[in-house]
Amino acid sequence: MPGVRLQLFVVIACLTLCACQRNSGYRKNEAMIPMRDGIRLQTEIYVPNIPRGPLPFLIQRTPYGWADGVIQGDYLKDLAAEGYIIVLQNIRGRFKSEGQFVMFRLPRENNVGIDEGTDTYDTIEWLLKNVPGNNGRAGQLGISYGGWLTVMATLDPHPALKAVSEQASPADQFLGDDFHHNGAFRLSYGLEYAFRMETGKTNAFFQFDTYDTFDWYLRLGALSNVVGRYDGVKLPSWMAFVEHPNYDAFWQKQAVTGYLTQAKIPNLNVAGWWDQEDFYGPMKIYETLEKVDTNRRNFLVVGPWNHGGWGGGPGRKLGKIDFASDTGVYFREKIQAPWFAYWLKDKGTLPVEKAVTFQTGTNRWESHAQWPPRENISARKLYFHDSGRLSFDAPAAESDTQFDVYISDPAHPVPYRPRPIEATYPEPGWRTWLVEDQRFVADRPDVLSWQSETLGGDLTVTGDIVAHLFAATSGSDSDWIVKLIDVYPSQYPAAPRMGGYQLMIADEVLRARFRNGFERPEPVVPGAVEEYTLDLHANNHTFLKGHRLMVQVQSTWFPVIDRNPQTFVENIWTAADGAYQAAMQRVYRSKRYASHVELPVLVR
Repeated sequence: MPGVRLQLFVVIACLTLCACQRNSGYRKNEAMIPMRDGIRLQTEIYVPNIPRGPLPFLIQRTPYGWADGVIQGDYLKDLAAEGYIIVLQNIRGRFKSEGQFVMFRLPRENNVGIDEGTDTYDTIEWLLKNVPGNNGRAGQLGISYGGWLTVMATLDPHPALKAVSEQASPADQFLGDDFHHNGAFRLSYGLEYAFRMETGKTNAFFQFDTYDTFDWYLRLGALSNVVGRYDGVKLPSWMAFVEHPNYDAFWQKQAVTGYLTQAKIPNLNVAGWWDQEDFYGPMKIYETLEKVDTNRRNFLVVGPWNHGGWGGGPGRKLGKIDFASDTGVYFREKIQAPWFAYWLKDKGTLPVEKAVTFQTGTNRWESHAQWPPRENISARKLYFHDSGRLSFDAPAAESDTQFDVYISDPAHPVPYRPRPIEATYPEPGWRTWLVEDQRFVADRPDVLSWQSETLGGDLTVTGDIVAHLFAATSGSDSDWIVKLIDVYPSQYPAAPRMGGYQLMIADEVLRARFRNGFERPEPVVPGAVEEYTLDLHANNHTFLKGHRLMVQVQSTWFPVIDRNPQTFVENIWTAADGAYQAAMQRVYRSKRYASHVELPVLVR
């Protein structure tokens, strides 16, 4: 029956058809697609009810499962309206897909075996042969783990893969993404995410015995207590954390940047300024690909979003911050949909010159010929001074006694967001903590704050922000956390409840043992002044006239970052509770030790 064959896929042994779902003009078919090693992957395939001529495939792969009606959701709505054969696939070992799940499975070596790239390749090959009405082209996109899967597909791509959009992909799990930042372990996220992914084939959530997880993690004590008490040892990722406390071959092989030697596929990298999970990743992937992008295939979009915030909803607000327009809608309609139509359908023009970023503060989109921009940018140093002052004037005092001091006590750590701190998932607080008002810690004795005078005009920062901290500790190890903050005027008529708000613009943590390199930790000499350089990452923000700039420094950020014992141990993961000791921290602000934050200021 040729007419039936035009509407349904060729029925072969590995194909299972489910009842058609006529929603959004699409019908749903389900297939178990075989991979080269015989493992079959559960795949949903959506085909338009009304034929529109040969169509490209648009593929998403995930470890998280698919909800009913996903193609009706905001993320795919504009793409579905444009017309694609939409393919949604669960990766190995997740949900109904066969095989074993491996967290961030390494790319295969010497073209031997399987990886996420070969699974994508085999999927595309099967789709081309078994789904009628395709035009021989495929695109892929995804957020977070789905973004990483998209990157994997580009390393040895199928010839039909013509365009991808890597969105919020991790790039290096030791240096800057989900599990560590500069070697400091992301405790609450790391434990809860590993539990979510590695306790079964479907998503699971760690069951706390208290609502405020700050208390739970504090009662836990040393990291070594997880093994035995909470079956942490049964989670492969947790075992890897314990066994690889430094930046060894395990982490280096997992980092994607070493594999990005060519820009083979047009790639739209997408990031959010307040991504609480993977901001480092997409920016680093874009930066790495720029070095080899000889055919202009590497592009970037950064908006005022949290992790995946562009994928659903209007995108006008994040927490209490209003961006004065529907930034998520703009991205999906004006950038993402035209991007895939251009490459997969030869339709329209490229929606991105090279990079598009949303400038917060002024709340406007900007197009760039390169990112970060180099023209009209001046590096200016914002120095720490006495009495909590910040200034672009360098300190003049010669005395080495020019410093501010605080006691960092692991028994009383600084919370990373206002308490109570509920579980990471599925509770909502995790999604907006980077835009929380920092006044909740501003008066703590273990948080230092410096603030500028009121700005007489706008100050725009566009590019990479770097903190240079001259500091000493009475311990032999330490964490240093630096936050750059936009302080709103105390009287704010446009939104009175925002008066005095302290909005974090950039932030990062550095574990002192890794100050000279991440492969070989070194103890700190107690009392010795050292320079700690913290890359606070790129931004595009305008500190408006009437606002102030603030910098905060602290040594705990709990429980998003595990507590540093502040005494040097070979492996923090195996340290006993007694290793955790209070320490006196000094941050210097003299002529010789001039702590400052270097800002790429736009010269108007």
